Amino acid sequence: MRSTRVFRVAALVTTVLATAAATVVTTQAVGADRSAHAPLAEAVSHVNRSTQWTLARRIKLDFPTYHPQGFARVGNRLFLSSVEIIEAPVKYPAPVDGYDRTPGKGRGHVFVLDLQGNLIKDIVLGEGHMYHPGGIDADATSLWVPVAEYRPRSHAIVYRIDLRTLTVHEAFRAADHVGGVVPDPTTGRVHGVTWGSREFYVWNGTGKELSHTVNTSHFLDYQDCAKADRRTMLCTGITAYKTATGADFELGGVAVLDLHSHAARHEAPIQQWSAAGHVATRNPVHLETDHGTLRMWAAPDDGEERAGTEILVYETTVG
Repeated sequence: MRSTRVFRVAALVTTVLATAAATVVTTQAVGADRSAHAPLAEAVSHVNRSTQWTLARRIKLDFPTYHPQGFARVGNRLFLSSVEIIEAPVKYPAPVDGYDRTPGKGRGHVFVLDLQGNLIKDIVLGEGHMYHPGGIDADATSLWVPVAEYRPRSHAIVYRIDLRTLTVHEAFRAADHVGGVVPDPTTGRVHGVTWGSREFYVWNGTGKELSHTVNTSHFLDYQDCAKADRRTMLCTGITAYKTATGADFELGGVAVLDLHSHAARHEAPIQQWSAAGHVATRNPVHLETDHGTLRMWAAPDDGEERAGTEILVYETTVG
């Protein structure tokens, strides 16, 4: 049986979020489907190995952030999903009931922030073994958040959070690990990626499966995706490698995907590094355009690492 959880917020916060939801009509954030977003996919398509990024801002988050997962910007508000791991999953010597590891224990969060990184609201999501939020995206009225078991080939709940009231609604459940979702308001469909983004799903708004296909690109494991325009969505992520000396290396990057076929139209590496030595696209990323500037909001470090979680805002000129 589906459940609905209602979160009550102070009147001041409700008013602020109502303003933010109205602002989404004019902002060039990844989210709702408006013609103002059309230049975004084009701008990202100009990113290549020679692109020079400038670190324009560092925003220190002064609350427990755990392991950040997804970003979405709606007007003057940022939404950051994160998983609080209480007990990490442990690999089985051999699969048990189709699973390769224990479920672990944890708690899912969506943090509502202002653009200075101040915490407005902590929304707790999840149920049972499903505690791992993934990549998030917004349409004109709702933030869409998948919360899955922290293991492949498992289960997930896809939630909608009302952008005005912050009321949480369960949209549907999926019989797989869902690592990120992208709503498409023009069709009413919801696009999703699996563990490591090796497969794509498409559902209708109530969870009826419309398609399930294999990701033909092996350049990146997508961590966070968002709709760019009527034809494309953007995904960022990493692929982890071992060097000849055995050292770990994270290859970060961005991809422009066809919204219907999920084929990559453009892919490019991004090699900007955090204080803890992580590539910028390791965790949540939000991309936007502003008068010829492509801006990337990223939070690659976990809360317990070297400098804690910082939002790193990079800019580059494209076109």
